[in-house]
Amino acid sequence: MKPTGSKKLHPRNQHNQGYHFEQLIAAEPTLSAFIVKTPAGTDSIDFSNNKAVKTLNQALLKAHYNISFWDIPDHNLCPPIPGRVDYIHYLADLLSEDNNAVIPTGGQVKVLDIGTGANLVYPLTGSFEYQWHFTGSDIDIASVKIAKQIAQFNRLNVAVKHQPNSAQLFNSIIKPRDFFHLTLCNPPFHASANDAQKGTARKWKNLAKGQSATTLNFSGKSNELWCEGGEVKFITNMIQESEAFAEQALWFTSLVSKKDSLDVLIKQLKKAPIAEYKIIDMAQGQKISRFIAWSYFDKTTREEVCRAFT
Repeated sequence: MKPTGSKKLHPRNQHNQGYHFEQLIAAEPTLSAFIVKTPAGTDSIDFSNNKAVKTLNQALLKAHYNISFWDIPDHNLCPPIPGRVDYIHYLADLLSEDNNAVIPTGGQVKVLDIGTGANLVYPLTGSFEYQWHFTGSDIDIASVKIAKQIAQFNRLNVAVKHQPNSAQLFNSIIKPRDFFHLTLCNPPFHASANDAQKGTARKWKNLAKGQSATTLNFSGKSNELWCEGGEVKFITNMIQESEAFAEQALWFTSLVSKKDSLDVLIKQLKKAPIAEYKIIDMAQGQKISRFIAWSYFDKTTREEVCRAFT
């Protein structure tokens, strides 16, 4: 079977040559029941079938990330693995820029995933790729419980914390003695339940046109898909709250789904007493994704912090 799937992913992304279905079926035999032929005669799955997508994720995590068990309820967000791990690789590049072009690896690198969800996808892939130590947080108690079970079953050194206040992001999660080299987040980008429903309708339309599955979300609880004010309000709150933890994170980062959101967010960053910010583009198929990163440390100080890696 020829590999099919994503293109233009990060050069270190294991999936930049697409899906190798023979390898995936060998890792997760139940995937074979969901294989379909495309009009071009290649193997694929029906990405409108949530069970097929979840089984594909299970196969990808087994075959590429040594995750022997991964399962989430059907109503939780089932993320496309290739696009998610791209964020991890670009974050590694971000750290390398302050570390003589060397990517720091190992458990001494501390990473905080805000809104990790039941799927725990960033800690699962990032701990495998770079052996970083992850802490994940979420406001949903059920998702925290499932994420903890996944981490424990796979014997991963991943901490999962419940955020009791939905209006807060770092408060109660970052303790006085904590220091994180990176924070990451995939925020809910819809502004309302109605917007989320419209987004779902567009998703099915795109699937019908054969859009690459690296760029789509599947299912998702309300807190995973939308919040009042959408991603602009969410990330603005993150920027404002990060000031109180300025000395406890080398880089704060967040995905930004909509390019139109950037102008407002950049204005907010310029109001904050930060030393530097960056907009980092990530090409995924025909879609350009991106994340913003900001630091309260100047480059010289960041380099001093990174020297502890070596």
